[in-house]
Amino acid sequence: VGQSGCGFTSIWNWIGWLLPVTLFGVIFNTVALWVFCLKLGKWTETRVYMISLVLADYTLLITLPFIMYFHYHEWPIDTFCFVVFGINCMNMPMSMGVIMLIAIDRYIAIKHPLKAKVIRSPRKAALFCLFVGLCCLVYTITRIRSFEIKEGYVCFYSHFGQNVPHALIKPIVFFFIPLVILLFCSVQVIRCLRKKHNAGPHEEKLTQKAIWVVSVNLATFIICFLPFHLSFLLSYILKAIRGSECELQNVMHITSCIANLNCCVDAVCYYMVTKEFQEAAALLPHFNAMQSRSNLTQDLQLQSKAPEMAPLQS
Repeated sequence: VGQSGCGFTSIWNWIGWLLPVTLFGVIFNTVALWVFCLKLGKWTETRVYMISLVLADYTLLITLPFIMYFHYHEWPIDTFCFVVFGINCMNMPMSMGVIMLIAIDRYIAIKHPLKAKVIRSPRKAALFCLFVGLCCLVYTITRIRSFEIKEGYVCFYSHFGQNVPHALIKPIVFFFIPLVILLFCSVQVIRCLRKKHNAGPHEEKLTQKAIWVVSVNLATFIICFLPFHLSFLLSYILKAIRGSECELQNVMHITSCIANLNCCVDAVCYYMVTKEFQEAAALLPHFNAMQSRSNLTQDLQLQSKAPEMAPLQS
């Protein structure tokens, strides 16, 4: 996104990148949504977070065709532009917020399994996701209201002037704070899994796969989002010092494309996390103890509610 005086980057290079991102993003996220909504039985915390992450990715995917059209036709800034921009603007902070919640949920399940039955629940997961979504909505509305629009600006290409506080909210609140939490939770989970004594080659393989998946997801988060937010901050620093940041516009375009790529890898990576972590966590002794207590409690509750029923067969 550059100021109208900075010159246009090649439209076809931009569209040539967004087309495959849109295509593969829609395919991957549609398959993920179908699996998480229709192919899983019991509603779990992970299922709620996965669906929320897919919906967050869709806020980007449904706007990419409009962005390509706006670029090609040099669409002026109007009400429709603001609607599309607002939907698109919610994607990145919402995705990062949900990824942070997934990391926290995973950390609690692995490090504090006995407390997890009290802290974790699908209802609480949905409320946490709703809270993150509302925060993103408030941020988006506030950001749009802070824009300083000038004549000749082009939708999704011109840099909408913002004051410093509004400009700093997104990288600090919606990126660096989730990044610190994600780093802490991922490191703690990896340490916990590495300390686990494996009974055999199969358990060792599952543990290593779980560690690898956590590492890959952490690296994906950093690779996709860190360059964009660093260039975003640098552009505002240059603008404050020199009054222009045109030389960074190509960097902003490239890093935003990398950030958009996250919508394609989310569905694949977090499906892997769901599968591998359930298998690896089940091998932890204290996790098994928690599961046994949970199953025993459920059996006692069923027997107390239905004393007239015959004993359950194993």
